Amino acid sequence: MNPTDVRHVLFDADGVLQHLPGGWYAAAEPFLGESSESFLRAAWALELPLLTGGDVDFLAALEGLLVEHGSSASAGEVYAAVWSSAETVVATADVVHRLRAAGYGVHLGTNQAPHRSNFMRATLGYDDLFDVSCYSYELGVAKPDPAFFHRAADRIGAEPGEILFIDDSAKNVESARSTGMPAIHWTSDVGDELTASASAARAEHAGQAALIEQLAARGVHL
Repeated sequence: MNPTDVRHVLFDADGVLQHLPGGWYAAAEPFLGESSESFLRAAWALELPLLTGGDVDFLAALEGLLVEHGSSASAGEVYAAVWSSAETVVATADVVHRLRAAGYGVHLGTNQAPHRSNFMRATLGYDDLFDVSCYSYELGVAKPDPAFFHRAADRIGAEPGEILFIDDSAKNVESARSTGMPAIHWTSDVGDELTASASAARAEHAGQAALIEQLAARGVHL
């Protein structure tokens, strides 16, 4: 593929476009204490069918898990504090805006259940930020299944080779490449690695610079 063939950029959400300040475990800790990790791993396992369009009462499932883990918190308050507390990474959103201004299509490609995608659409405003949104529950398949990328390309209306994918998961990146879709392995946390002693704003700027450099290496210039 010639780098100049790229006309669209497809962004992952968690770890690329958005993050949970302090991390998932820290968000759950006030309610679960030392059981936070085991609780979240069990919750994510229950959530898996929802990522591809399954029918699960997730709040009811969380309620049961909280009881199992000895927490008196309600499912609603834990859900709000953990699943609905993600924040957009400003530096990544800025890249999205700059790509659109440069004439590229900008799109979202993420593994999400309906309940969380509603928060991302309405509260974080992703329907306005992106041209096309590819949520796994709507596509009926989740990354790293190669079918996710084929269906995303169909929804975008472009060949895989015309779409550059950005994700923080190496497995997802390799799967995208297997379909002919060029891909970048990048995380918004790269700024923290590059400038460990810097302020959050400086770290985000360093991460953004690293992403822009990788985009340029693939012929995508802002």
